[in-house]
Amino acid sequence: MIRLLIGTAVLVLPAAAMAQDKRDETEIWIPARLVPPEEIVVTGSGMLQAPESDRVQASAILLDLDPGLGARIENRLRDEAGIVQFRRSDGRSAHPTSQGVTLRGLGGNASSRALVTLDGVPQADPFGGWVAWSAYDAIRLGGISITRGGGSGADGPGALAGTIGLYSEMTDGVTASAAYGSRDSFDASASAGTELGSGQVAIDGRYSRGDGFVPVANGQRGAVDRAAPYEQGGLGVRLRFDAGDNSRIEASVRGFADRRDRGTDFTESKVDGLDASLRVVHDPAGATQWLALTYIQLRDFESGFASVAAGRNSVNPALFQRVPATGIGARFELRPAIGGANPLRVGADWRRTTGRTEEDFFFTNGVPGRHRIAGGSSDTVGAFAEWTSGDPDDGLLWTLSGRVDRWWLGAGYRLERNIAGPLITDLDFTARQGWEGSGRAGLRWTSNGFSLRAAGYRGWRLPTLNELYRPFRVGAEVTTANEALKPERLWGGEIGADWSGGATKLSATLFANHLTNAIANVTLAPNLNQRQNLDAIDSKGIELAAEQGIGPVTLRATYAYTDAKVDASGAAATLDGRRPAQIAKHGGSVSLRSNGDGPFGGFATLRYVGKQNEDDLGLLELGDALTLDAGLSWRLAKAISIEARGENIFDELVPAAISSAGIVERATPRTLWIGARLNF
Repeated sequence: MIRLLIGTAVLVLPAAAMAQDKRDETEIWIPARLVPPEEIVVTGSGMLQAPESDRVQASAILLDLDPGLGARIENRLRDEAGIVQFRRSDGRSAHPTSQGVTLRGLGGNASSRALVTLDGVPQADPFGGWVAWSAYDAIRLGGISITRGGGSGADGPGALAGTIGLYSEMTDGVTASAAYGSRDSFDASASAGTELGSGQVAIDGRYSRGDGFVPVANGQRGAVDRAAPYEQGGLGVRLRFDAGDNSRIEASVRGFADRRDRGTDFTESKVDGLDASLRVVHDPAGATQWLALTYIQLRDFESGFASVAAGRNSVNPALFQRVPATGIGARFELRPAIGGANPLRVGADWRRTTGRTEEDFFFTNGVPGRHRIAGGSSDTVGAFAEWTSGDPDDGLLWTLSGRVDRWWLGAGYRLERNIAGPLITDLDFTARQGWEGSGRAGLRWTSNGFSLRAAGYRGWRLPTLNELYRPFRVGAEVTTANEALKPERLWGGEIGADWSGGATKLSATLFANHLTNAIANVTLAPNLNQRQNLDAIDSKGIELAAEQGIGPVTLRATYAYTDAKVDASGAAATLDGRRPAQIAKHGGSVSLRSNGDGPFGGFATLRYVGKQNEDDLGLLELGDALTLDAGLSWRLAKAISIEARGENIFDELVPAAISSAGIVERATPRTLWIGARLNF
């Protein structure tokens, strides 16, 4: 709380000092990626005008986000076929380190291969590359943009599989919701916004808790298995002020806390986070535009791990881990005015991550016998340029971008010692550095609502500190780190067609990706794995989307077919030709959502996820699953509505993990909610 208050003060003071005249009441702020679809108007995060260049790749925009009442951002993303989170369970029951996100079959481990940003700020954990999805449920979001495929120079390292952009929305007035659900669950959220001098201020908060469900599937449970409770909350403050001359200042600070466990003793985990950012935007129409951004991420993660006896009748502590980590960065982008337009984007950015893991393990009678500490740092500095020309709505649009990055891995370290005795391991790893290039070329031709598009791209990702330096153990499975890991590199391309006419939208995309040096957990021997660079993962497939407005409702369907295979040799040769772990061939959804202003509303979403391998050898298989979520709302008065919704209404068994002993962990069972929403 002290850090949160200090951060708020640090951001408010310079913003207030630079604030000037009150903004025009008719002005709107449009999130960078929530345009170009002309019908979309969102008062959200002030960014530079949207890049038309992203229209050469497959993309989607989500606006109906249904905040509060038990809804969760990561589950809304599952409606878009092809978006894969490492585990099928969500942030109420999954282990926090398993919540990486990817697209297009580029799996391997739990680190994200898609870049997740919030108002332009990268969101992956500085140490591990996973995403704390529960942190965003407390934010009032105006929309989410999804760009599939990498190569955008502006997005930078990490956007191998694509970019998922979250955009906050300034609240005007007060909105609040409260809901009660299955297993004594409670969810409450509120957002309030008002004018403050020459600008606006908004405060968002959310609190949720529940007794949880038993993660182990029925019929396999033992005396040690119990429900896994969770408790999560967050609070954020956002400010925007005019600074005169078509400029504005945006500051934000938010903190969140996440508590959950895995359904046995000694498996509690907690994540505490604090983020702050300061942005200055100058975007006059028809003149030179620029943006300057700086940010910081602070993370403190703790987790316990347990050893469960074969009969699941006893449990003992196996490891306790604490991971403090920090991410800081800055960005500057310039869009010169050329002939009354801004076709050129040039910029530079920098990101630094530091972190370490501190672990106690080898427990005897509840007392740890060994201690390990491992960590390091990484830096990337990059510069990019992108030119986009043509008419995005009628005729030919083309784009060409390039980026060059310099990366550094600081001297890493790993130390292990007997707590009551001598050192066992004391290793220092040599610092490394290198250059990487990325870029994209694309075309889009449009006539009478029909478009053809094609794009080719190259991207890259630096190994996380977690992949480089931290060994870990899950049950009997030991996975060792690998400080010699190389950066992942992607070559990819796609062709697609889109059609829009009246209330109908159709889209189809064929893609092919070649990910070299793909980092995966490779089986070396029974119960022994190591993180290694595979020769490659080759992934190709098709993505389909269809949307139809039918009076007061919108019907949307998405489908993704992904044919992904490993190319491996040497110690990983046994994986050659196999499908990457945690990647399904088939996935799809069909949703029906109300879009009118009448007193009644609702939604229904049917999701399907195909079979997928739990492990790299394909010896353990997670079955497919078909689930239904649905909800109804009734507006009693202008400011008051009541809602009921259900998750996994048919109570389908959704396998989320399976151990080498065959113990199946399940994702969220049937969960019902009822609540009320207020808007003033």
